[in-house]
Amino acid sequence: MTKQQEHARARRRKEARRGTQQVISESAKDKRLFGAILAVILVVAAAIAIPHFLPDSDAAPAAAPTPAAATTAALEEGQRLAAGCEQPPTLQTTPKTFATVPDKKTAAGRTFVATVTTTCGDLTFELDGTKAPQTVASFVFLAERGYWAPSPCHRVTSAGIFVLQCGDPTGTGSGDPGYGFGVENAPKDGVYPAGTLAMARTSDPNSNGGQFFITYKKTTLPTKGGGYTIFGTVTDGLDIVKKIASHKALPPNQNDGTPVSPISILSVKVTEKKA
Repeated sequence: MTKQQEHARARRRKEARRGTQQVISESAKDKRLFGAILAVILVVAAAIAIPHFLPDSDAAPAAAPTPAAATTAALEEGQRLAAGCEQPPTLQTTPKTFATVPDKKTAAGRTFVATVTTTCGDLTFELDGTKAPQTVASFVFLAERGYWAPSPCHRVTSAGIFVLQCGDPTGTGSGDPGYGFGVENAPKDGVYPAGTLAMARTSDPNSNGGQFFITYKKTTLPTKGGGYTIFGTVTDGLDIVKKIASHKALPPNQNDGTPVSPISILSVKVTEKKA
């Protein structure tokens, strides 16, 4: 065999080995690719399968409860809670209104006891349906329908007039229940002893509605327009009113305005007082 023939044979053997190695390499590459594809398929299959094995509560978690802070009102600048008081709730988004004045016959000749739960404790009123039947009928009606739940006492005065005014769910001092009625049982001398429960109104004598005030000291009010309806007395909790009043109102007029120490009505429960 010539040297030329030996070189040609050696070249053919080398090319054959190279072809075999290439086939092995391609085969290994295919195996690795197949393995990777299989792994992806298994991961996707697992991801699809897992939720079906979880309880419904985990697959669709319930919404988180609303934080308690979201239900309370932010204090205005300068306000501070009085001892024993809790932070007031936010104002009602849509206060209730009513089309007609409640029938005064439902309260005429009857006496009621109202327990007014506030952020500073309970106030107890005795309501006189004999002397102020229309006003008491309205108060009972609004209480039973949750009109004041909740509502702030938006005004306190401390110069000549000593009152805490409440009963407006809007907190503005201009809210009403959708109806109005006239004055009844107003003192001719305009004197309102401490602990008196009376109706607030505008200059219109027929604008009595849902707002009322409590006198924490003897107070003399104008009699023009018929005065202001007395419909009950505070039998318990006047000390709470005095505590709120002692901190006065926010500037600029600390003798008449929004209380420095807020207080809000949370609920009102009324029962008839039996003889």
